[in-house]
Amino acid sequence: MKTYIISCIEYIVQYFSYLKFNSALFNSTYMVAHNLSGHQERPDMDSFCSLAVSVDCVIFGSDQDQLKVLLMPCHEPGHQGQWILPGDTVQVQEELDAAAHRVSQTIAGTDFPHLSQLQAFGSVQRHPAARVISVAYYTLVHLRENNFPLPGELRWFLLKDLPALAFDHGTIVTAARDRLQQKLQEQPPDLRLLPRRFSFRELQDLYEAVLDHKLDRRNFRKKVLAMNLLVDLHEAESNVSHRPAKIYGRQPD
Repeated sequence: MKTYIISCIEYIVQYFSYLKFNSALFNSTYMVAHNLSGHQERPDMDSFCSLAVSVDCVIFGSDQDQLKVLLMPCHEPGHQGQWILPGDTVQVQEELDAAAHRVSQTIAGTDFPHLSQLQAFGSVQRHPAARVISVAYYTLVHLRENNFPLPGELRWFLLKDLPALAFDHGTIVTAARDRLQQKLQEQPPDLRLLPRRFSFRELQDLYEAVLDHKLDRRNFRKKVLAMNLLVDLHEAESNVSHRPAKIYGRQPD
């Protein structure tokens, strides 16, 4: 009985130690998050577990045979003239996915579909203001089908000709491009990445833009048809100078 009572006391002590640890973690994270928003002074960087969590969105845009990335100018001291991905600090009571869609809607002006979580980036010195861990998201939109109005200072840049990027955003873009390539080459590919309507020429343009190399037309057509993923819409291109090509759609999500 005595042993049992001692075990119970030890458990209670450990439990309250756990509560104290999580309270300190919450308060530190909350303070840094408010500092990044400009509402509160940053605590001593040597204090216990001072960190914040943010989301950054890599929004790729396919434009015929070109792949673009959506960027915004960086106004952080010491990084003027550089560009960054749309992103923001995750709010205390906010889920990561909800934060990514909020960034998409409020900063980029459109709630881009199919935002997929990429990975976390947590290098200690990645952000000058504080210890910030970023969870990156990515998506691919088709600019031929969607005329997205760009608010504020946002701009599309060719992936092959990006401006100087601040922090580790160049690393994030590269990781997102690699994941996008992987998703298109899977068997079957992620159909959400395909346009709603397309000819084989337009589909091949998309693949070549993402993979960054040319594909044999005959082999590409044969490979895509063998996957049995496309829907013949029984339509043809219009207002073209060449022989109209058949129009296909993707299988429903």
